[in-house]
Amino acid sequence: MAKVPALKPAVAKMAPRIASMRETRDTAQSFNINEVRRWYRSARWAQLRQDVLVRDLCRCQRTGVLLAGKAPAPNSAVVHHKVPHKGDEQLFWDINNLEAVSKAWHDSEAQREERRGG
Repeated sequence: MAKVPALKPAVAKMAPRIASMRETRDTAQSFNINEVRRWYRSARWAQLRQDVLVRDLCRCQRTGVLLAGKAPAPNSAVVHHKVPHKGDEQLFWDINNLEAVSKAWHDSEAQREERRGG
């Protein structure tokens, strides 16, 4: 009778086939996610965010809620890209593509829309 080779050494050398959702998302995107994250931490973004909040009178543009809470409160302010920028620098910085929304709306409805692809 022939000997069956041990599977453990062969399996240990195989790359994992299941990636986390974040890894899948980050590798599927054609832009550099780290660069985009730097944009969100910049002084330019902080100023643009403030300009949007002032323009929108600190009101959620989707629900009308006053954005007076401090994160992570549901009524805290989030500046949302109406059209997802997907790494497009011009779209990212376009003030006409930005709106003030509540964290509650952003974490539910906006995320649902993005998952649907709309």
